[in-house]
Amino acid sequence: MVEAYVPPVIITAIWAFIGIICPFFARGPNRGVTQCCIMLTAVTCWLFWLCCYLTQMNPLIGPKLSMNEIMIMAREWGNEIKDTMDVTV
Repeated sequence: MVEAYVPPVIITAIWAFIGIICPFFARGPNRGVTQCCIMLTAVTCWLFWLCCYLTQMNPLIGPKLSMNEIMIMAREWGNEIKDTMDVTV
């Protein structure tokens, strides 16, 4: 299993490369505007990815299931519950 710090480091390195190195390859009369757009795109994409990644690591809400839905899921997954007292909600 991959350590928890590996994905953020890899994605940060990729977006850092795009935001720091790639602007030097911009050509044309509007070079400054192109460089600025590349850097802003890299920063905003990285920030969006980071927010999504951190949200999935520690979700604030989870699914609210009724007793009937829990019983159906248990039956379909092969863990049929014989007594409703076995279910902790």
